Amino acid sequence: MPDPASQVPNSDAIEGAGEASPGGIALATSVDSDRHSHDHHGHDHSHGHDHSHGHGHTHGAVDPEIIASERGLWAVKWSFVGLVITAIAQAVVFALSGSVALMADLIHNVGDAMTSVPLGVAFLLARAKPSPRFAYGYGRAEDLAGVAIVAVIFLSALITAYESIERLQHPQPLDHLGALAAAAVIGFIGNEVVALFRLRVGRAINSAALVADGLHARADGLVSLAVLVSTLGVGLGYPWADPVMGLGITLVLLRVVWQSTQTVFTRLLDGVEPEMGDRLRHEIEHGVEGTAARVTQVKARWLGHRLYGEVSLAVEPELSVAAGDAIASHLRAHLHQQLPYLAEVTIQVQPHESPALD
Repeated sequence: MPDPASQVPNSDAIEGAGEASPGGIALATSVDSDRHSHDHHGHDHSHGHDHSHGHGHTHGAVDPEIIASERGLWAVKWSFVGLVITAIAQAVVFALSGSVALMADLIHNVGDAMTSVPLGVAFLLARAKPSPRFAYGYGRAEDLAGVAIVAVIFLSALITAYESIERLQHPQPLDHLGALAAAAVIGFIGNEVVALFRLRVGRAINSAALVADGLHARADGLVSLAVLVSTLGVGLGYPWADPVMGLGITLVLLRVVWQSTQTVFTRLLDGVEPEMGDRLRHEIEHGVEGTAARVTQVKARWLGHRLYGEVSLAVEPELSVAAGDAIASHLRAHLHQQLPYLAEVTIQVQPHESPALD
C-alpha cells in the first residue's frame, strides 16, 4: 500500500505529528490555528482563481478586506477627515439657512464619516488581551458600535422626515441661498474627492471593498447635488422644493438604515454573509484538493472584523495521524494566506465511516 503521507502536499510541514494509530486507523485530531502560523511556512499557496467579490457599503460594519491592509486603513482614516471637513462646512451653512434638504445631506455625510467609529473601537480593543471572562477578545464591541451608529442614523432620518413634513405644511423662507448653493457644491466636491481617493487606493491594493466604498461616495455626491436643485427651486419661487428634497434624501437614509441593520444584526447573531461563506468553502476545498481528505462541514462567524472558522474533514480510516496532521497544517497555511482577516480556524480530521458489509 502506498505511503499515505505521499498523498499530502507539503508533508514536510508536519510539526510534532503523532504516530499512526493501531490498526492503521487515524485518530480524530483537532487543530487550532495560530493566527501567525502561516508566516512560518515557506510554501506558495497562491492559485489562479479569481476571488474578487462585490461589496456593498454598510454603515457601522468594517469590511475585513479593507482593514486587513495597512494602506486600506490609511485610506479610511483620511476619508474620514475629508468627510468631517465637508460636514462641518455644511453644518455652518445649515445654521444660517435652515434648509431641511441640507440637514438631510449633512446627516448622510456624518453617517458616512461615522463608519470609521467601529474601526477605531476595533483597534483600541485589539490592544486588550483576551481574559478568562472574554476568551475570544473584545471584537464584539465593534458590532455594538455598529448598532449605535445605525440607531443614530435612523433617529436622524425620523427627525428629517418630521421637519420636511412640517415645512410642507408651514413653508418658511430660506436665507442665504447663495451660501446654501455653495454648501451643496462643497458636499459634492467633498464626496467626489473622497471617492477618487478611495478608488485610487482601492485599485492600487486590489481591494474590491474599498473600490465599492469609493463608488458609494460618488453616489453620495449626487445626493448633495439634490440640495443644489432644491436651492434653485426655492430661488425660482417654489418654497416646497426644499422639504420635498428633504423627504427624498430621508428615503435614502432609511435605505441605508435597512441595509446596515441587516449586516450588523447578522454579525451579532453569528451569521456570515452568503458570499463570505462561499469564499471560505471554496478556499477550504482548494486547500485540500489532491489530498485524501473530503470537506464535510464548514462553520464561520464574525467577531468584529475578524473571522473565526471551524472545518471538519473526513479521511480514509487507514490514513495515519501524521498524514492527517499534514493535511490540516497545509490547509491552515493556505487559508491564512488567502484570507488575511481570518483570526483562527479549528480543523478537525476524522476517519470516514465506511458502510457496513452484509
